[in-house]
Amino acid sequence: MTLLRFENLHLAYGRTPLLNDANLTLEEGERVAILGRNGAGKSSLLKLVAGEVHSDGGSLWRKPGLRIGVLPQVLPAADDRDVFEVVALGLAEAGRLLEEFHHITHLPPDQVDLKRMDELQHQLDACNGWALSQKVEQLLKRLHLNGDTRMSELSGGWRRRVALAQALVSEPDLLLLDEPTNHLDIETIQWLEEQIKSFPGAVLLITHDRTFMQNIATRMLELDLGEITSWEGRYLDFLEFKAHQLEVEARHQAAFDKKLAQEEVWIRQGIKARRTRNEGRVRALKELRKQRAERLQRQGKADIQLEAAERSGKLVAELTHASYSYEGVPIIRDLTTSIQRGDKIGILGRNGAGKTTLLKMLLGELQPQEGQVKIGTKLEVAYFDQLRGQLDPQKTVLDNLAEGRTSVTINGRDKHVIGYLQDFLFTPERARQPVSALSGGEQNRLLLAKLFAKPANLLVMDEPTNDLDLETLELLEELLLNYEGTLLLVSHDRAFLDSVVTGILAFEGDGRVKEYIGGYEDWIRQGGRFPPLPTPGSLKTAGKVAASAPAATTDTAPSQPKASTASQTQSQPQKPAKKLSYKLQRELDLLPGEIEQLEQQIATQEGKVSDPTFYQQDAALVASELQQLEALQQQLEQKMERWLELEAETQ
Repeated sequence: MTLLRFENLHLAYGRTPLLNDANLTLEEGERVAILGRNGAGKSSLLKLVAGEVHSDGGSLWRKPGLRIGVLPQVLPAADDRDVFEVVALGLAEAGRLLEEFHHITHLPPDQVDLKRMDELQHQLDACNGWALSQKVEQLLKRLHLNGDTRMSELSGGWRRRVALAQALVSEPDLLLLDEPTNHLDIETIQWLEEQIKSFPGAVLLITHDRTFMQNIATRMLELDLGEITSWEGRYLDFLEFKAHQLEVEARHQAAFDKKLAQEEVWIRQGIKARRTRNEGRVRALKELRKQRAERLQRQGKADIQLEAAERSGKLVAELTHASYSYEGVPIIRDLTTSIQRGDKIGILGRNGAGKTTLLKMLLGELQPQEGQVKIGTKLEVAYFDQLRGQLDPQKTVLDNLAEGRTSVTINGRDKHVIGYLQDFLFTPERARQPVSALSGGEQNRLLLAKLFAKPANLLVMDEPTNDLDLETLELLEELLLNYEGTLLLVSHDRAFLDSVVTGILAFEGDGRVKEYIGGYEDWIRQGGRFPPLPTPGSLKTAGKVAASAPAATTDTAPSQPKASTASQTQSQPQKPAKKLSYKLQRELDLLPGEIEQLEQQIATQEGKVSDPTFYQQDAALVASELQQLEALQQQLEQKMERWLELEAETQ
């Protein structure tokens, strides 16, 4: 059964056509992936389907009564609402009534408005709301969610579950997914795959995660130059089709250009060579010129090169029986490992497990509480920050890269900064715009440009694949594969890990970090696994172990919740604590709550910034929001450092 149909649909932003005479049919039960470069119009296509934007021409037909569920990029806010209330909002008006009724029933008895409660009961009776309430409860059970847990107590991965429950609760015919794996750890991505596979309706999705796409989608839609090309089959099959298509297109364009060149020679031969011109041929030549002028040129591929530094010493970093704990809970326990020159090491673990803690330890920025760390010689480090903290949103793209220079040196050759930026797909006009006006993908490309312009023999990359289009992602893979230095990579992209790394350091629970040879699939084959996933209950600060540790503040989301750490804490030998003054002890007691509050504010702010429409706002507003995020991150870092200082005084 057909759910949706485009016929000769047009959509443009300014003079840029996103859809040009586009046609599309979506059938019941299909799982369709939308492919295309950053800015090609993928998210706009989803918004058209959802009815959030309207086309400039053509027709869009939806099956009468079509129910659409949306899983957006932006996570639900980490606020005081409980899970039941957020999920119930997926039921439209009935959901709003259920949300209000649920809120009232959880108030203290002396605060309950009995009259309003009676009104809600009658309204819920009229719309079969009690049956819908049961539907919410059943869905929460299936997704292992506790309806009474507050959103502020959940990590990013659990809030993604809540968002999925909200999208599914209305039993939609069509589910829209916009970059659903962004900032999720591998385990949560795999869980999401299984949920989508079991969904009986149709799915339309955008993702840069190739493994996720290969496992989920059964049809590919490529959006390019305003046209939609459909391919029945899996993603890897599509790549073969695409390579053939580009080869055929190149031959056609070469033949076209050859004919145009021949006609241009003919028209210039003049009256002596041809006394009577063929007016039909002249008109045909004009048409060829018009076609050539109007033919949209494909955006070039990024030409990414890395400035090589002097070779480091053979040893890059060595940990010997290294351990690090927070509040008695081990993050890293008795780890012995050695990183040699030329190693490409992937670091696996849940969000908040302590991956960034390990990175900082390997770089010598954080000392283990037990054991030793030895750092090699002649190291020149380039660091890719997933939060883009190295970019000044107020400065232009050019100023962020150049830092007062007019050229950069790549592999011994000077290159003008404008030309270098063009290698990363920034036009001269775009290079002079402020960073605050860039999309998330463009900011990542700029960060890569800045990173690769510096001589480095040790690359440290923390989630570099977020927001990159597939072609740039593949080019980055090729660069890292051929890179002769050492690479430390934190990533949840399974295909990227398999393509790039030679070894894995995996967080497997209870502070155990194990070393494996090969990539992600090799880790699985060798018996690697994550520990069992806990279910959130009534939580306060438990479970924020690694996320609250000073070296883990760049993890995108707090760690997965744990029911309690009390028994674990009691099982650790305790040293006699030194006594602080009343004032300092009071400050220390308040810091965990202040840190948690800042984490929640940062999560909310990051949600705003990751919204695909964020950079379409006024530039001053965008800059203000980015400044606020940076200020919150700085405050969090200061709080963490202060907490460490006070904790150290009690040891």
